[in-house]
Amino acid sequence: MAERKLIAGHAVRRARRQAGLTQAAMAEALEISPSYLNLIERNQRPVSANLLVRLAQRFDFDARALAAGEPGGGAAAMRRRLADPLFADLEVDRSEVEEWLAAAPGGAEAFARLFDRAGAESGGGVIDEGDAIARDVRRAIERWRNHFADLDAAAENLADELRLGSGDLAQAIAERLRVKHQLSVRILPVEVMPDMLKRVDLHARQLQLSEMLDAASRTFAMAERLGVEAGAEIEALVRGAELADRTAQRLFRRHVTGYFAAALMMPYARFLRACEGTGYDIELLQRRFGAGFEQVAHRLTTLQRVGARGLPFFMLRVDRAGQVSKRYAGASASPLVEGGLCPLWKLFETFGRPGDLVRQLVETEDGTRWFTLARTVQPQGARAGGVRGRFAIGLGLAASEASALAAARGVDLAGGAVPVGLGCRTCTRTNCPQRSAPPAGRARIVSDREAGVTPFAFAGD
Repeated sequence: MAERKLIAGHAVRRARRQAGLTQAAMAEALEISPSYLNLIERNQRPVSANLLVRLAQRFDFDARALAAGEPGGGAAAMRRRLADPLFADLEVDRSEVEEWLAAAPGGAEAFARLFDRAGAESGGGVIDEGDAIARDVRRAIERWRNHFADLDAAAENLADELRLGSGDLAQAIAERLRVKHQLSVRILPVEVMPDMLKRVDLHARQLQLSEMLDAASRTFAMAERLGVEAGAEIEALVRGAELADRTAQRLFRRHVTGYFAAALMMPYARFLRACEGTGYDIELLQRRFGAGFEQVAHRLTTLQRVGARGLPFFMLRVDRAGQVSKRYAGASASPLVEGGLCPLWKLFETFGRPGDLVRQLVETEDGTRWFTLARTVQPQGARAGGVRGRFAIGLGLAASEASALAAARGVDLAGGAVPVGLGCRTCTRTNCPQRSAPPAGRARIVSDREAGVTPFAFAGD
């Protein structure tokens, strides 16, 4: 797959200012023209690989800043914030956002921070602390586009080392925990751990796992414990996230530790080769790497290694009530990741078809088309007679990039797509039979003589 253009004017500008140089002086040091540097800083030209090397050599430029330092998490993240109903009447388009980031990155970052911390509930004006913490953590993840190169490298090296000792990854991890960390793995009956799935007993030096966990979840739990071997990389990421709240720090640490565990189970290079060789066949990838559907789906959103990128997937996890508990945009820039959810998206149809993989081609209001896959998953630990949870996993990517997927075979990716919105309060599509409310910022029209497809008629522009 062709390498994507690297647009990083904000990071180059920051490096120049930190060095105290004019554009002319920096351009001379980089052996390029001042006008070309000006275009780069305004995000009108990409940063080439050769230029990136010169930046690193002459200005101690850290390439990770390209992911970590993008104002507001980048154009896609800013557009998702602007999808809030509060801004519905402004209709800020993609080009305006890109111009804003190029011309005033500091102002854009200030807006993003203020928006993320506001968290006011509708009508009440009361800040929901839990939501504010979750937004801070998501923002920290988005700044890296959910790709942590150092963790991937550490996990890949460890996975190769473990494979030398055993062909069974779970067995190799358990042995590593026992020999190097003096921590034995013990599977306990549900009667002993009725309300827990895993527990570390440091007194007994045991990682205790419930018998209710399936094989993939047991391996993942053991791999998480081996995250201690990437402790330096994990703590560097936590410090770099600059999260003031202790709970937010713990949540972010848990996320990156889980990232390491998934990378250990599905090492980057081997997993990407398997994806490309199988057409990203999720069920086959599950079997090949001993992972669960949700684990594989999440891993697909992280394949963004420079020079070896996978397809840009996004992922959502949602319950029957439409509450989203996971959102990963990855490099997809998909508007479907944020805002409200549309009932016309077959994400919700999966609850009536448990275990089936549901395909759909959809088109959002901005005219972009997306090929999506959805399937239900059940949390571990359900017992006979007890309450069983169920979530829908939504996975997708731009329709223009979906032809390589095994799941897209037989689908006309250029054909008709279902028009979906980002929730009725944001969507301005007219004559939608599924509409439950008029869009925010539009006057409602009530007529005694006419009735349309939807009872929520509203004024246009």
